[in-house]
Amino acid sequence: MNDFVLVIILTLVAAAGTAVVMTNAPERQAVTYAFFGVTLTLLFLALQAPDVALSQLAVGTVFVPLMVMLAIRKIRGGRQ
Repeated sequence: MNDFVLVIILTLVAAAGTAVVMTNAPERQAVTYAFFGVTLTLLFLALQAPDVALSQLAVGTVFVPLMVMLAIRKIRGGRQ
């Protein structure tokens, strides 16, 4: 059962990573990257690494996409 769950989560991680790479718009890429962070968090929880999962949740799901969105806003706001 545990192997089955890992295969499903790894498939989700691969699909989310592919979605991040295939997205063209930076705003959408930040959102898909946040979803990728959630899938990685699930993977780390399934691998029984809650400390790494919590760090991934904070940094990869919230902080990095937020910084990307703020940078995009700053850059595009400066041009207008």
